[in-house]
Amino acid sequence: MAAGHAEEVALARDLIAGQPEAFDRFVEVFQSKIFQYAYMMCGQREDAEEVAQDTLLKVFENFDQLREPERVRPWVFRIARNACLMKRRKSVFAPAQELSIEDFLPRSDQHDGARRLEIPDRSALPDDLALRGELRSVIDRAIQDLPEIYRAVILLRDIEELTTEEAADVLDVNQEVIKTRLHRARLAIRQKLEEYLRTARGAGAGGQ
Repeated sequence: MAAGHAEEVALARDLIAGQPEAFDRFVEVFQSKIFQYAYMMCGQREDAEEVAQDTLLKVFENFDQLREPERVRPWVFRIARNACLMKRRKSVFAPAQELSIEDFLPRSDQHDGARRLEIPDRSALPDDLALRGELRSVIDRAIQDLPEIYRAVILLRDIEELTTEEAADVLDVNQEVIKTRLHRARLAIRQKLEEYLRTARGAGAGGQ
């Protein structure tokens, strides 16, 4: 959001200018963002906490290298991404191998991509499911289950709201790669959500 971005830029400028009171505020603004990103990437709270600490430490050690305060968010997440990669290489929780995105996509998309997924009408769900926030949990789980290269893109673009250009810079790929991965990640998540909603709707209808 624009206000959040403006605040981040102002904090970056204050830190570059050496204002000590900006340090605590910067941590307050960014720590939860970095932790959320790291948790969704690493999948374990212990790893995410270490990544957040390592990232903030590196941010303050290298703040003199930030040339454009307007790009502070992608700069921070580039550091977080590298910290995540290091942590995943060492973590006992890291999976032995990543699943392919093909495991998450409907067959029609794998062949010609012609079919658009239709999410069932949410109004048909039992009220208590929607109210308990289970949909949010399903989406979060679907994101965490994505292969890493797709998970990273959707977190940066849809959760942290980086631009395509910024996400490409963080991940060291071109913008077309970001667009392709984002499209496929969204499709995979939509497929998981569609399956869940159909199951929930069926359960609701069966209970009537």
